[in-house]
Formats: sequence, structure tokens, C-alpha cells
Amino acid sequence: MPNGYERQFTYVYGAVSPQDGKFDWMLAEKMNTENMSKFLGQIRRRHPDDFILMILDGASSHRAKDLDLPAHMHLEALPPYSPELNPQEHIWDELREKEFPNRVFESMEGVISQLKSGLKKLSKQPAVIRSITNWPWIKRLNLDAN
Repeated sequence: MPNGYERQFTYVYGAVSPQDGKFDWMLAEKMNTENMSKFLGQIRRRHPDDFILMILDGASSHRAKDLDLPAHMHLEALPPYSPELNPQEHIWDELREKEFPNRVFESMEGVISQLKSGLKKLSKQPAVIRSITNWPWIKRLNLDAN
């Protein structure tokens, strides 16, 4: 007897700059090395003159040997089981809270449409992004790096 549940997935790659509130994102059907490389390429094209230190969790696509890593980018992995240290995780919390509270969707297309809308809105709010991600220890890192 079927239980009536079906799982479908979509993935969001995201990168946030706590210092200035810039937020880049990309939707993908799979989380894999190919899509991670595409996302890094998108970041490279959008920020060609910036050196980027990207903090990542331990997902296998973030540390794959085949990853196409731009020259002006350095990837730094967080310790295992420490998502609270990743500013990007707090962006996902904000998105879930503001765009998906107590929502039921008829289809995956509805979820993706709401997700795109929320991502676009949030990416136009650098002050909100800074308030969520620019923690005191990150501010000190930015000051020490200058």
C-alpha cells in the first residue's frame, strides 16, 4: 500500500559576503562537482577583481579533485558538524522563515517559483544580509585583513 509521499529535490548554491551584504546564488537539479564548478564560475564572472575566501561545509562536491577552482578564490572547509559557523546557513534560515512558513505547495514548480522569488528579494537587501551574517568575529577578520 503506497503511503502517498514523494520526495523531490532542488538545490541552491549560495555565497554571501558578510562585509558588504552581496549575495550570489544558483539553482540546480543536483548537488555535484559539475554544478559546484558552474557556481564558482558564476562567482568568478560576477566578481572578477575580488579575491574570494569561500567558507564551505564538508559536502563532497566542495572538495572534489575535479573542481574547477578559479585562481582568485580559496576554499576553506569548516570543521565537521559546525554549520552555525557558516554565515550562509543563516541566510537559508532567513529564507525558510520568510518565504516558506507553514506553506504547502501543489507542485515542485510552486516551491521553485517561491524559492526564486525569495532569493531575488533577499539578494536586493544587503543591509538585511549584513545584519544576519556580519558577526563580530567576522568583522575582526575583515579589519585584520586590510
